[in-house]
Amino acid sequence: MVSSKETTPAAYLAGLPPERRAVIAAVRKVVRQHLPDGYVETMNWGMLSYEIPLSRYSVTYSKQPLSYIGLAAQKNNFALYLMSVHGDKRLHDKLVASYDAAGRKLDMGKCCLRFKRIEELPLDIIGEIVAATPVETMIAFYESTPRKRKG
Repeated sequence: MVSSKETTPAAYLAGLPPERRAVIAAVRKVVRQHLPDGYVETMNWGMLSYEIPLSRYSVTYSKQPLSYIGLAAQKNNFALYLMSVHGDKRLHDKLVASYDAAGRKLDMGKCCLRFKRIEELPLDIIGEIVAATPVETMIAFYESTPRKRKG
């Protein structure tokens, strides 16, 4: 994993080679167009991060904002972290079905969707998935899961 030390989304994008910047910018545009109210775009975890700010919800085990989506240009691919897909079988199945329908192989871990070219990503479905989880739903999901307590 390649982690950026940039502190703003603009600086992150500016630091990418033009062809990689174009891919990240296209996915970022879809995310921002469909992002429900209450999430903010920041740089966190070395990537573009869409999260619930601590001023809205601060009861996290890591003392970090509650992450919803991450977007990064990695060394050998791009990564789109969709936390809601890991926690919502309906969204997961929708993503899997979109890849099946397109005859593509889904390269995904629990929430990390990896792709090498923008054409591999079903942007319409990504937009629907991004729009599908309001802040309150994400908080409720987080509160319903067991997690390690620190301190």
